[in-house]
Amino acid sequence: MKNLCFLIIACGLLMCSCDIRKKDTKATNTNVTKQVTSDPTTVEIIDSVYDFGTINEGDIIEFSFRFKNTGNKPLEIADAKASCGCTVPEKPTAPIKPGEMGFIKVKFNSDRKPGEAHKSITVTSNAMPEFPELYLKGTVIGKKESN
Repeated sequence: MKNLCFLIIACGLLMCSCDIRKKDTKATNTNVTKQVTSDPTTVEIIDSVYDFGTINEGDIIEFSFRFKNTGNKPLEIADAKASCGCTVPEKPTAPIKPGEMGFIKVKFNSDRKPGEAHKSITVTSNAMPEFPELYLKGTVIGKKESN
């Protein structure tokens, strides 16, 4: 009986500790968002969609999306995430000064990705309105089809 009570109490404590971690994660994410949007600026997107046409499976496509800081404060890119692990964005490390151009370099690996490709890149920054999603699209010809 003692062991059963101990087991129930231990399970209850374990479940409570898991819930606390979820709350901590949410608080951390909120703080990051507040820091990014605390000093907003504006941005003009020069390239929002890149159509790479038709490629063979296994080809690697690289493209740099261009944008310009049209505001009067530095543009800070906090994060750039792709919709798929086959697409890797590389954000600028330094803030983009007002009037300057910036680039988000994207590398798409088409290995084992035959068919239509539609990849999106989500950018987190201090731009207001928010940085729009960037898109890669095209067609990947499978290895069996190209032989």
